[in-house]
Amino acid sequence: MAMRTLPGWIVLMGALTAVGPLSIDLYLPAFPAIAAEFRATGAVELTLASFFTGLALGQLFYGPVSDRFGRKPPLYVGLALFVVASFGAAMAGSIEALIGWRFVQGLGGCAGMVIARAVVRDRCTPAEAARAFSMLILVMGLAPILAPLLGGAVVTWTGWRTLFVLLAGFGALCLVLVWRQLQESHDTSKKTHPLRLGLVLRDYAALFADKSFMRYTLTSSLAFTGMFAYIAGSPHVLMQLHGISPQHYGWFFGSNALGLIAASQLNARLLRRLDMTVLLQRGVLAAALAGASLALLALADVLALPLLLAGLFVYISSLGFISPNASAAALATQGSKAGTASALMGALQFVMATLAGASMSLWHDGSALPLAVVMGVCGAGAWALHRSGAAHTA
Repeated sequence: MAMRTLPGWIVLMGALTAVGPLSIDLYLPAFPAIAAEFRATGAVELTLASFFTGLALGQLFYGPVSDRFGRKPPLYVGLALFVVASFGAAMAGSIEALIGWRFVQGLGGCAGMVIARAVVRDRCTPAEAARAFSMLILVMGLAPILAPLLGGAVVTWTGWRTLFVLLAGFGALCLVLVWRQLQESHDTSKKTHPLRLGLVLRDYAALFADKSFMRYTLTSSLAFTGMFAYIAGSPHVLMQLHGISPQHYGWFFGSNALGLIAASQLNARLLRRLDMTVLLQRGVLAAALAGASLALLALADVLALPLLLAGLFVYISSLGFISPNASAAALATQGSKAGTASALMGALQFVMATLAGASMSLWHDGSALPLAVVMGVCGAGAWALHRSGAAHTA
């Protein structure tokens, strides 16, 4: 696979992977408006938690189904469900209804995320897969750059409900492109994966017992959890604590996404001469240092806005090295079970992220401390886990 140009199928996989991030980033500037309309300040964060819960649970379904019936049929189901749920969220009459529709939206939107990883594994060798995942970040990274800017403008001009109509339109466009342009990448003619609950559970149990797979998966998941803490906590910390407007919040959020994209493209270039495990180690070290710095500065009550922004930028950028290399390493030996393995990777990421979000909500004290400490724990934990595994195999 030539990686010097951006193949059309990579662009489409990036768009499918971006469904989840877009569904989050687009409506972050709308948190104050939603809270004001429903008079539910503390409950708005639950719309994010319910979405992540749907993402986690849905992936466990789509992965095995895609191994048995191919990659395209589950995409049809998931994207259609996402479109319906997006319209439902746009018409929600209460915060409880919005929480429910966001859960269904997550159930549908995760199809593109889990199956995109499986398609990359179908088409690429492990080394090519690491570069391909870096290319995916280039495409999907546009979502956190543009979405908050667009979301802030839409909330100001037309209200938050329009955001979910836009998401429905994006989901419908992806559905059409999958139908018209995506070639099936998984051979189901041998029917080696009967879709029976016992066999599916056995496959998941085997993945849990695979030490290499779990080490790479948990390393990536811990680092991702720190990013989720940033996504969930930054609206309050930046807009309410530091007084940044919704429109300007989008610029700060987008600059971090730009750092993520730049790091992922540097990763793709460095993979031509360095092993992906070396680059992964450097990425988790950067995340650990950035997270620990944020936590220590917050605990000392000296976390000024410039220091906060610098720490967030380094942490988010480090994921450009962590995510593609950990994903490629975890999926390298999974072969025909790539869908199931991708599903477990995604589910663990979002389960851990949801738990972190819940802990931040319970700990909410009006300061940046919960955000900084959670990111510090996640960065240090990812580094320690990856380092211990590397030492064990050395």
